Amino acid sequence: MDLTFSAEDEDFRAEARQWLADNLAGDFAELKGLGGSGREHEAFSERLEWNRHLGAAGYTCLGWPVEFGGRGLSLSQQMIFHEEYARSNAPARVNHLGEELLGPTLIAWGTDEQRARFLQPIVKVEELWCQGYSEPGAGSDLAAVRTRARLEGDSWIIDGQKVWTSLAHHSDWCFVVARTDPGSTRHAGLSYLLVPMDQPGVQVRPIVQLTGTSEFNEVFFDGAVTDVSMVVGDPGAGWGVAMGTLGFERGVSTVGQQVGFARELAVVTERAKSTGMIDDPVIADRLTQARIGLEVMRFHALRTLSAYESGSVGPEASVSKLVWARWHRELGELAMDILGGSALTVGPDYALDDLQSLFLFSRADTIYGGSDEIQRNIIAERVLGMPKEQRP
Repeated sequence: MDLTFSAEDEDFRAEARQWLADNLAGDFAELKGLGGSGREHEAFSERLEWNRHLGAAGYTCLGWPVEFGGRGLSLSQQMIFHEEYARSNAPARVNHLGEELLGPTLIAWGTDEQRARFLQPIVKVEELWCQGYSEPGAGSDLAAVRTRARLEGDSWIIDGQKVWTSLAHHSDWCFVVARTDPGSTRHAGLSYLLVPMDQPGVQVRPIVQLTGTSEFNEVFFDGAVTDVSMVVGDPGAGWGVAMGTLGFERGVSTVGQQVGFARELAVVTERAKSTGMIDDPVIADRLTQARIGLEVMRFHALRTLSAYESGSVGPEASVSKLVWARWHRELGELAMDILGGSALTVGPDYALDDLQSLFLFSRADTIYGGSDEIQRNIIAERVLGMPKEQRP
């Protein structure tokens, strides 16, 4: 793993840093620090406009091949942009699911017609996407999905329910894993469908979270319709496509995520200093361990990304999710211990401060995106070669 950057990389860093400094100005300057986990409701329309500004300037889809609207930048340059974006305190982006998950999936498995239809609107942030994977009773165990789709003439007809669907209430389209082979079970007989959200057969119901916000949703499909051409890969072979999408989720944006984590740790440390809790040797030790854990995360992410670049990454990417989820949850707990009794009080209308939001939202970190238990099974079975867990 080479941790050095070339002269070309450093030129790109200077370019990105200068562009962000010049453009996070005027009305856009007011968006700094807004959005993110548990705070997706903040200035959503304004952040969408900022994302479109990024797209017009060529700062979306950086790693996509040029022929699909990207810039074809190297992995190191993509990582540099995510680092600089986080360091500039730019607002959380609203197009992650389209840019980082669905777009690369279509580049890898989509038809020419699907790429022509969907990739440019993702680059320009003209259409937003959500992910129709988890269901009641089929969360981390995605192979248990019960949402069904049947082919009638030139259309797929979808019936079922998805849950924990991030930003579904803002999305134009959803990529849905549905069972299309009657009588099939587990991984067989699933298809990966692209479904428009604005139609009578789709109902979105927000889920109110501990933070008081609702970026997660339930989505009900009741005779929802999509064209026969809107299946990615072969019908019935959607499991491999769905797993490929999840592989993209562990990509380069995790480095930028860790810069955000560092900023949160700095806020927690400053609060410990201002309250005098920094003098408590237990608190000081936990802050030190958090700093060490952050560095471990960074180097592991760089090692994983090096494997991505060589095409050798595999299920060991699950280690990243396991590590950052536990670290972030423990940071929220540390923040509450530093705040002491004041952590139990909130402002009018349930107004949480940043550290309270950090604590409450991070409780879910070890569940969403694949629970800790599932990640440990993947590591044990597919990396360490241990026997598979017995199923009923």
